[in-house]
Amino acid sequence: MQKITTILSEILKIIPQSDLKCQVDKYKSDRYAKKFTTYDQLVTLIYSQARGLTSLREIETGLALHSNRWYHLGFSGMKRSTLSEAMARRDSQVFENLFYKLLQKCKSFAPKHRFRFHNPLYSIDSSTIDLCLGVFPWAKFRQRKGAIKLHCLLDHKGCLPEFIVISDGKKHDVKAIKDNELMLNRLMPDSIISFDRAYVDFKLLNQLDSRGVYFVSRMKTNLDYRLVGQHKPIKHKNIYADDLIALDSQKGKKEYKGKLRHIRYLDPITGNKYNFITNNMKLAAKTIADIYKSRWQIEIFFKWIKQNLKIKTFLGTSKNAVLSQVWVAMIYYLILSFIKFQTKFSSSITELHRIIRETLLERLNLIDILNFNKIKPPKPRDYDLQLTLL
Repeated sequence: MQKITTILSEILKIIPQSDLKCQVDKYKSDRYAKKFTTYDQLVTLIYSQARGLTSLREIETGLALHSNRWYHLGFSGMKRSTLSEAMARRDSQVFENLFYKLLQKCKSFAPKHRFRFHNPLYSIDSSTIDLCLGVFPWAKFRQRKGAIKLHCLLDHKGCLPEFIVISDGKKHDVKAIKDNELMLNRLMPDSIISFDRAYVDFKLLNQLDSRGVYFVSRMKTNLDYRLVGQHKPIKHKNIYADDLIALDSQKGKKEYKGKLRHIRYLDPITGNKYNFITNNMKLAAKTIADIYKSRWQIEIFFKWIKQNLKIKTFLGTSKNAVLSQVWVAMIYYLILSFIKFQTKFSSSITELHRIIRETLLERLNLIDILNFNKIKPPKPRDYDLQLTLL
């Protein structure tokens, strides 16, 4: 007979416990912990993300009401002061490294992107999270405003965040990439990456080209270039130019010496004209336009995590507390993605999040609740009108 535990205990089994133990040992995050361990903190933060709780008191009360279920979680309980202290002192690097360990597990089950080519496809962008400067003085963005910025490299295979950099709000998008060699190392040769015009930096483009990485971006309006020749005859009705160009400015010639492909595309729906540049000389011009259009996936990703995860209100005011909460939020996103991939859940990840939120501490089987049939209300019966006898 199968032993039924809580939904929360089932989703916690997805997290590689051996990797968590390795990180705990590496950073000695349980050295001074008497009761509230790193695992207890992880359980608490995942619980708060799944339930959408925003305060220490809500979390403490919610867990206390289900103390009879702690046994299935291997959880020893928490107090507000204990969690607050752990958020401030326990190194957030533990949760960051655990995120990348879980990412490797998710990638092995992720579905392919929708294009026919087999090149890995990525998008890169950033999103700003506003903070109150008076409460978070370390996150100074403007004179009276605080913020942090999430820089994300999104893998279109499964819509998974391949790499995340969390910086202060003032850091420029291009600088965040160029200063982080680990992010560039995630891009293997023959990968394709799309980004908007904010990332068009000649040194960055040359760095990507030298690594054998293809890029697709919008052309800057003030780009100084000269026409070299036509790349290929135009075959698609919405493509009205497919040319080879070379940078003509002194800075451009010095920092990027290769040729670029310039594609002009007319959107049949909006009637807008777009200018794209790429170093990919193989794919069709229409495919290049579609690659840039698919960059919208990263915008959807940022919108989803801001609407469904608790990364705009924080349980602590220190930088370490904010980073810990963001990384556990990303871990929870990977858990949802893994469940969706493994179970082939047909509905959206938002619907999956809602189901788990409502059944989190119920003693149910995860597979059963994902295969439930929505009860449809019975249709009202049509009664025949009859004459009333007087």
